[in-house]
Amino acid sequence: MPPRSTPTARQQRLGAELRKLREQSGMSVQQAAALLGVDRTRIPNIESGRFGISPERVRTLAFNYGCPDTSLVDLLAEMAQERARGWWEEHRGLLLPGLLDIAELEHHAAELTTSTTTHIPGLLQTEEHARALFALADPPLPGPDLNARLALRLRRQDVLNRDRPPSYESVIHEAALRMQFGGPKVARAQLDHILDQSERDLLTVRVIPFTAGGLPGAGQSFTYAGARVPQLDTVQLDSSHGSTLLDSDMQLRRYRGLLGRLRALALPVGESRDLIRTIARDL
Repeated sequence: MPPRSTPTARQQRLGAELRKLREQSGMSVQQAAALLGVDRTRIPNIESGRFGISPERVRTLAFNYGCPDTSLVDLLAEMAQERARGWWEEHRGLLLPGLLDIAELEHHAAELTTSTTTHIPGLLQTEEHARALFALADPPLPGPDLNARLALRLRRQDVLNRDRPPSYESVIHEAALRMQFGGPKVARAQLDHILDQSERDLLTVRVIPFTAGGLPGAGQSFTYAGARVPQLDTVQLDSSHGSTLLDSDMQLRRYRGLLGRLRALALPVGESRDLIRTIARDL
């Protein structure tokens, strides 16, 4: 099988976790290659995500690395077994790989938490709101690119509608709720949609009001994607330059702490819904 020219973020993460286990064990690349009976150049290619690896070989490496966490090993083996093309692959070549990595991250997450300050979270956006948002891109998006991004964003929302969806929590600042992308009518429909979604099982919306004062973390928007084992959690940051994925232990601890501080500033669920209704009535 030829090497992958552009491994996905998830393929790279599997390789990075195997490299982390090897380095923690003190085993060299040469020793790891001997365990699998392959040339030593194969190991760096596996650890970069450029070459795949079978679940059986993942378990062989993890056992010999002395990894005691069977839940982690099981999930890494599952990642190695993934062969089916996800729906997001239909958009490869049409959109930036980073946008597809977000869809894949959400698809595999056990739980999702978003924090936004000036935008409605993508998983809660109506089509009209999302279209108005993309229309403000700088430089402007050509029509086909805008439509492709819109199609991806709406398709991503299917993750909340499947038979076994991840739990989803959204912490939204009041500023985001008062932004009128697309005008008052679109904004009102967007707020009504959030209220409808907030009534669903496994979905929580809480609002940080203006009266909470300042925000920790410079008010940046991010998603914390929780895996079945915390070592494989991921933070996805939004910026004008694209998406960034973070997964080091220190970064994960930082954003878990930041989420705790943001939750402490947010209103309870019932009061959050009341505030959203008030803002909608004022439009």
